[in-house]
Amino acid sequence: MGEKQQHIAILRLSAMGDVAMLVPAVQVLRASYPELKITVVSKAFHKPIFAAIPDVSFLAAEVKGKHKGILGMCTLAKELKALGVTHLADCHNVLRSKMVRSFMSFSGVKRSKMDKDRAAKKALCKPNNKTWKPLKSSHQRYAEVLGELGFPVDLNQFVPLDRGVIPQAALELLQGWTGKILGIAPYAAFGSKSYSEEQMREVLEQLDQSNELKTLLFGGPSERESLLKLASGLKHVEVVAGLLKFPQELDLISNLDGMLAMDSGNGHLAANFGLPVFTIWGVTHPYLGFAPFGQNETNWLLPDLEKYPAIPTSVYGKDYPSGYENAINSIPSQQVSDLVLKNL
Repeated sequence: MGEKQQHIAILRLSAMGDVAMLVPAVQVLRASYPELKITVVSKAFHKPIFAAIPDVSFLAAEVKGKHKGILGMCTLAKELKALGVTHLADCHNVLRSKMVRSFMSFSGVKRSKMDKDRAAKKALCKPNNKTWKPLKSSHQRYAEVLGELGFPVDLNQFVPLDRGVIPQAALELLQGWTGKILGIAPYAAFGSKSYSEEQMREVLEQLDQSNELKTLLFGGPSERESLLKLASGLKHVEVVAGLLKFPQELDLISNLDGMLAMDSGNGHLAANFGLPVFTIWGVTHPYLGFAPFGQNETNWLLPDLEKYPAIPTSVYGKDYPSGYENAINSIPSQQVSDLVLKNL
């Protein structure tokens, strides 16, 4: 009998942006170890994120269904064992994923976990006397989890994902346009990470007046009405939120010439296709390790840090001192539109 095929399960159950940041490590892993079987374990919605990487399987974690709670994580571990998983890369390292690691420890599965370096992040988020230095990116932390299992990956070897086919609904919005196309995702999970609608409208007006770009607004279906108001009366601005399924949206993003986003998932999705990504930051900061992959620091738009010295106030932007909810709006709209027009 030959040796059992090596099979790695890569586990990340959280928000879209965190899952999208797995792509560079998974893509390089696939290219570097062609005989290795790879399964990504995440929420079902995230499956299309990995569709452009060949020979990568996906297991949907139903954390509100059959994989809920302790028994659910036990069920997930059994399913992974049944698939023949030999290595488990825990790229989440929270209670749920720790349970899966524990349940799989009895069957000789090699396991590794992500080092989130919470102490360093806490030091960077102190209101005073910060330990002011850039931390490792989540991309690098994911790569290190794989390396600990004996599969080192060099993220410098990442090749941007291939472009998809522009969906018909988007082609209709782009009819007759032959110039550059910019995507903008104006919203984030917390208001402290979202540019004000007034200033975003100014950015859209400035871009529209240049006549150089077609701008497409991205967001969830529930944000469509707000985005339509934001785009009202502008000649070269269209709203795609609510028109496309997620796989089609990824195909459209892959064909853009650039993306303007907050500290949120759309920036990471665009970066995986090698697009220039311009990010507007509020009470979080790129030094925490969540900047889109492969982007130059010149693409970061930061608040007035002299006026708001406590930034970053928290890792995800949920907590901040009074008055800091408007820190993001200290970035002039003209600075945003100038950066985009200069680089596209």
